[in-house]
Amino acid sequence: MKEKLASVISPLMKELSEYIAGAVKRPLPDAVIEKTRHHVLDTIAAMVSGSRLLPGRKAIAYVKTLGGVKESTVIGSRLVTTAQHAALANGMLGHADETDDSHAPSLTHPGCAVVPAALAMAEREGANGTAFLRAVTLGYDIGSRLTMALGSYDFRDAGHSTHSFGPMFGSAAAASALAGLNADQVRWALSYTAQQCSGVSCWMRDEEHIEKAFDFGGMPARNGVASAAMVASGFTGVEDVFSGERNFFVAYDETRRIGRPPEPQRLVDGLGFTFEVMNTNIKRWSVGSPIQAPLDSLLDLVRAHAIKGDDVEKLTVRVSRQGANTTDNRSMPDICMQYLCAVMLIDGIVTFVSSHDEKRMKDAKVLALRKRIELVGDEDLTRALPSRQGIVELKLKDGRELRHQTKAVRGTAQNPMARAEVDEKAYHLMAPILGKACARKLCDAVWSIEGLSNMRKLGPLLRA
Repeated sequence: MKEKLASVISPLMKELSEYIAGAVKRPLPDAVIEKTRHHVLDTIAAMVSGSRLLPGRKAIAYVKTLGGVKESTVIGSRLVTTAQHAALANGMLGHADETDDSHAPSLTHPGCAVVPAALAMAEREGANGTAFLRAVTLGYDIGSRLTMALGSYDFRDAGHSTHSFGPMFGSAAAASALAGLNADQVRWALSYTAQQCSGVSCWMRDEEHIEKAFDFGGMPARNGVASAAMVASGFTGVEDVFSGERNFFVAYDETRRIGRPPEPQRLVDGLGFTFEVMNTNIKRWSVGSPIQAPLDSLLDLVRAHAIKGDDVEKLTVRVSRQGANTTDNRSMPDICMQYLCAVMLIDGIVTFVSSHDEKRMKDAKVLALRKRIELVGDEDLTRALPSRQGIVELKLKDGRELRHQTKAVRGTAQNPMARAEVDEKAYHLMAPILGKACARKLCDAVWSIEGLSNMRKLGPLLRA
């Protein structure tokens, strides 16, 4: 029987499953570990701040009704519940806002799914900090590669939500590694993940960000943990969901519509050498990704030329066509290009508070300035994707005309934030909720997380 099964397991699946099974015992380069720390802290901060936003409040309230064995912490609350329930809630907290990280080549937000899944399973299993970090790195690698194997941008254009697909497999990989699954069990967990995998890009129409938070973070994290937990409890499954008859890539082959078949080999290309966490962006600003570059450019011009809102006759903002479509005069402040650019010109900075101030969107001064802001979907910047560039063109009342293009947003892989910058962002997001002393302790604990013998020890710092 074993020989027969071995014959239907592809070399790709063999390599992938063995890599996942051995991940928590495999040392990583120092630079990769440091970058993973950045993303863990950034995501925890997103979850803490998200616990007080509408999607986060709804997620916590829902999970409270479910009960369950006390395995894992729901961040920003006093609730301890099953790993699956905690992963669901924390995933929604992680994307309750536009604060979390993003991986442009795969069109995913890895952190809001992978970190909650790894955290939930690490608490459940009593894993140490080193194993947790290695599992998170693994999740970024597998999740990003999965969506790239599907052809990220074409896959999205066909109507699928890349933000649900890749992160679900990344979550499953991280949870499977922490659950101690062997290579055979990993293959089964990947099959259960494929059966749970879905995502329709109509999330763009979600005006309250609740379903979007579920699609990006809650569902992928929960389903990934469920796959690992079911197999750990004794479930068996299909040996190789990525090859053979009626496999995953056959089901999601969009060749007839987009003209390009999936590339399953991308799942393993560079594994152990190219670490996708190094290619993942951390947001400097707690706003939608297409708005990052324009805010960087505006800040440079405002500071270099001492510009104020009253000085501006017209502001033209250029981003990719998709970026313009998703940020044009939106009703939510943190994804509204015109509102955030107006705030930058008036205040000289954009803070977490101002980027979430719905009342201020109706302020007379803000509304007057927004009328002088034009958003353009630029074809050259569309062709530059996945690099999310932005151009701002200012025409001032004194006749001056200024222009600035940001090609590498601060916090991107091409222009990464330093540890001190990530720490500052995280601390300021968490302090209003946890208190200054606890926020400081939590930041310090993440920076030295390898010293934790049991991830459950982090739990008290995550509760509020």
